[in-house]
Amino acid sequence: MAFLVMALAFFLLVTAVTTDASSDTVEETYGGSGSERVAIVEIAAPIVDAEDVIRQLRKYRARSSVKAVVLRLDSPGGGVVPSHEIYEEVRRMRNYGKPVVVSMGSVAASGAYYIACAADVIVANPGTITGSIGVISEFANFQSLLEKIGIESTTITSGEFKDTGNPTRHMRPEERAYLQRTIDNVYEQFVDIVARGRGMEADSVRNLADGRIYTGEQAYGNGLVDTLGTLYTAIRIAGNLGKIKGEPRVMREKEQETLLDLLVGTRARHSIEQMGTQMQPGGPLEYRMHY
Repeated sequence: MAFLVMALAFFLLVTAVTTDASSDTVEETYGGSGSERVAIVEIAAPIVDAEDVIRQLRKYRARSSVKAVVLRLDSPGGGVVPSHEIYEEVRRMRNYGKPVVVSMGSVAASGAYYIACAADVIVANPGTITGSIGVISEFANFQSLLEKIGIESTTITSGEFKDTGNPTRHMRPEERAYLQRTIDNVYEQFVDIVARGRGMEADSVRNLADGRIYTGEQAYGNGLVDTLGTLYTAIRIAGNLGKIKGEPRVMREKEQETLLDLLVGTRARHSIEQMGTQMQPGGPLEYRMHY
């Protein structure tokens, strides 16, 4: 009984954290001494939703004291639609006249790289893992297991492709071909985004876009990023593009401490949040590094 109570308490904590963690934030400002600022917006988890990142970008777009934005990416990518929605918001920021510089952290792959292609400048650490340009769609199959335990499933549909991906049966060749055409279409959209963002020919992008990963150093050699450096390098470049004199003053949102922080520590709480994020469905098609 005690174990069940503890498990329920843990579930409630996870639910509370993954639902409300982004709502209790404050802004912190550091460095520099002037009133003109560079804002940092972070994507530090699999991309399953665009709402919070778009909220921050729009807030800083409207703030006259913010002259440029650094988009800090530390993500293996995620959903096709949220990746594209953030990409479009970055483009709107640039069209509004505020430069955007991407700073790549440990991982900035697939959907995260898709987003990066909207920026003015991409800065990668030499050891960053990036690339993984492509589309993935995964389907589980439980037919053999169900047969072993004596469970049979019956599905009635309005058309031959309506239950494509049904986990209770094997996929038919015509279904696989149909899904492959869909994935190829979304893949070509990705190739086009990279070609336009990096000023490359589509065929050159396809040669690099077979799903493989690159280190930041390799990506720089292949023209996928603009320069190598750190977060500070990106802040300095953003300050220059925003015509800020001297060292830029930096601002960013910071989460307030929660009860869970006090109980298990901030790092453990972040790990729980990431577990909750990874458990959320990412959609049938994803720009995501497979690991």
